[in-house]
Amino acid sequence: MWGPIGFTLAVARIFVAMLLPYDISSPILAFSGLRLTTNKPNTEGPLNPSSKHKGIVYVCNHRTLVDPLYIAFTLKNDLTAVTYSLSRFSEIIAPIKTVRLTRNRDQDSKKMEKLLSKGDLVVCPEGTTCREPYLLRFSPLFSEIADEIVPVAVTTHVSMFHGTTAGGLKYLDPIFFLMNPTPIYTIQLLDKISGLSTCRDVSKSRYDVANQVQSELGKTLGFECTMLTRRDKYLILAGNEGVVTCTK
Repeated sequence: MWGPIGFTLAVARIFVAMLLPYDISSPILAFSGLRLTTNKPNTEGPLNPSSKHKGIVYVCNHRTLVDPLYIAFTLKNDLTAVTYSLSRFSEIIAPIKTVRLTRNRDQDSKKMEKLLSKGDLVVCPEGTTCREPYLLRFSPLFSEIADEIVPVAVTTHVSMFHGTTAGGLKYLDPIFFLMNPTPIYTIQLLDKISGLSTCRDVSKSRYDVANQVQSELGKTLGFECTMLTRRDKYLILAGNEGVVTCTK
């Protein structure tokens, strides 16, 4: 019964977010039933003022495909979202810039360095959504290229549709999430952490920095930190490796 109403509501919300600036779209989206709870954005100065200025990397756990959008709304900032897997449909409807990574470490590192020289980035290092109270293993690439990292703890609450699938059509995830009558997002911006290039502890590796960010998010959210990967998730839930198409 809710399906036709929910679909119409989701489409209307998407058009409002795409076409209107933050100051206008935010109250309209709130009136439509979207709820966003945040703490006070972190406005402290650079951790290392003498370092060459680069953008900030916002690192969040991955609940749904619209995580970067809600972070951008929280900060009222035009962030660039870098992602390992995003459908063409999701790229088209996204009101912020999205850049797809290749899973080639050297290529992705150069691409993120270039983007970071132009502005702030948001990245979900788990590489896939996870709606259970766990954090998957964090890819450490962000820790190598960032001077300053802001961990962002993300939680969601829905009443009908989770908006995350392991075996269905992934590009429909944002639609299903926005079909909920009153979906709730909670965004918590944590204290800044130094990236590998500005870290004073020279003994730290990129994995140590990534694990530190994962640990801080786990403590804030009350989630268990794991070493499970994107591949493990799909093998457990869908019996495949998360590959959309495969050839023998």
